[in-house]
Amino acid sequence: MRRLVLSLSLLVALQSLAAPHDDDMPPPVPVSPGLLAQWSGSLTSQFSVARQTVGEKATDMLTQAMGLLGVPYRRGGSSEETGFDCSGFVRHMYEKSFGRLLPRRANEQAKATETIDREELKPGDLVFFNTMKRAFSHVGIYLGDGKFIHAPRAGKSIRVDDMRSAYWQKRFNGARRVQLESGTDASASINR
Repeated sequence: MRRLVLSLSLLVALQSLAAPHDDDMPPPVPVSPGLLAQWSGSLTSQFSVARQTVGEKATDMLTQAMGLLGVPYRRGGSSEETGFDCSGFVRHMYEKSFGRLLPRRANEQAKATETIDREELKPGDLVFFNTMKRAFSHVGIYLGDGKFIHAPRAGKSIRVDDMRSAYWQKRFNGARRVQLESGTDASASINR
């Protein structure tokens, strides 16, 4: 819980430093002090749901991912020190948290994971978007409550966005669940 509060505090600080957004991409989810209290309760609730449905490791992964807010986008990037692209960020988080090495590219990650309905999304699942006029060209990690964390593109940094915004709804390609090596999904294995 303490890490979650620290992550949310970091989110507020980073939001105040955010650069102006482009017309084609929505701004990051805004966080005001009043909204922070509301969102903090919502995220705390979502992380509690995550802990119950997908286990401690998934909750830890989401907390660690929130700790990387503000790390710059870097094409081909895959490290906390130098930055990430979208698939590098997802790959890093799953390898670090679960020891599961996903493919390098977003479209390959989509092929290597189990298709689920949007209504089945749980915190820690992957969400895919068409941002480059081709399917599955962008990926992020679902946080719950319609929010996801991702590395958007050059000139930006890891941030939280709302997939219900018009921009992301229009580009949504699908949801996927990562399978562990044993053939079970992360939520089933972690709760054992």
